[in-house]
Amino acid sequence: MIPRPTHWTRAFRARRTTGSRTRRLLELHLAVIVLAALVSMTALLVSYREVQNAAGEMRSHAAPAVQGVSATQLALLRAHQEARLSVCFGIDEVVGAGARYEAQLSAAGQGLSRLSDVQIDGERGRGVLATVTGVLTSYSGSVTPGTVKYVHDDLMQRQKMSDADRQLNRPGTGVVPRLDVLQDHQMRRMGRISTLGPLQVTGWAVAELGLLVLVLTTLSALWLLRRRCGRSLDPWLLPTLLVAVALAVVPLWATAATQERLDAARHRLVRIEATASDPRVRSGDTASDPCVPSGGGASDPDRLADAQQYVTRASTELRDGLAARSWQSWTYYGALGAGALVLLLPAAGIARRLNADYYWRAG
Repeated sequence: MIPRPTHWTRAFRARRTTGSRTRRLLELHLAVIVLAALVSMTALLVSYREVQNAAGEMRSHAAPAVQGVSATQLALLRAHQEARLSVCFGIDEVVGAGARYEAQLSAAGQGLSRLSDVQIDGERGRGVLATVTGVLTSYSGSVTPGTVKYVHDDLMQRQKMSDADRQLNRPGTGVVPRLDVLQDHQMRRMGRISTLGPLQVTGWAVAELGLLVLVLTTLSALWLLRRRCGRSLDPWLLPTLLVAVALAVVPLWATAATQERLDAARHRLVRIEATASDPRVRSGDTASDPCVPSGGGASDPDRLADAQQYVTRASTELRDGLAARSWQSWTYYGALGAGALVLLLPAAGIARRLNADYYWRAG
């Protein structure tokens, strides 16, 4: 025979039922907080590291590669211009192609050597550079006889200079057009590196949304502990709110600053490439007669020099703008430590309430 419940047994059962419901609520809050912390921190750390890696790739490879191609093209065009001028003004009878030609050709050769280390077009880019190096050797082999051996033979001199011009500027197979193709591929790659893609934007959205869920769930847990467990302020959950807010703001702010530098670098690289490929800069170097500008128009001999100066100046400013900020690197490790805190603090606080004075204060 089951005994009838008394006043005390009914009160105990009510307390136990209420306490069980409160415990389930606390356990649910703990599970949501842990899950939100894991998801948001994974997305945040991966997204932040991707942006920093993009900045490093831009600084070490993409920017030097684009600058290098533009500088090499301008040096080659300037060298060809100097060789033509030496023929036009009879300087070749004394010094051959001239010291300026040698200096510019040497600069172009050094630029090609550096490009082999920093170019961002992979195996295809290495193939282009190997071909360009070979054609450049043939180009030099045409200019040197034209400005040294055949200085008194106008017909042979014109033929050699014409051969050199074709090797330099022939559409599709010349040195400069081949470098144009390489530059086009590098500009596309550089644009992808310096721009936030859909996956990165999604990663940041997931990270911020997860942190929002974490904050709201922590506030709900604080309210639950206050209403049902008699705890006005929990010393474990309050720091969680502060750390979560810091995680939602500081890494995003650092990413915005990095992305701003990447955008500025991309725009400057576009201007550098446009300067080197400007038809007005390249005009006047494709005539069969070295003393007659192509198309019969007059070309400004200072345009190439001005373009080279601009590319050099812009490249220096670009390197300064892409210099790494030490605090942005430390932000990643700070976010990693803060992520551990937002995972451990609420777990410790809620577990303490569950295991310590939960049954006597619940309800």
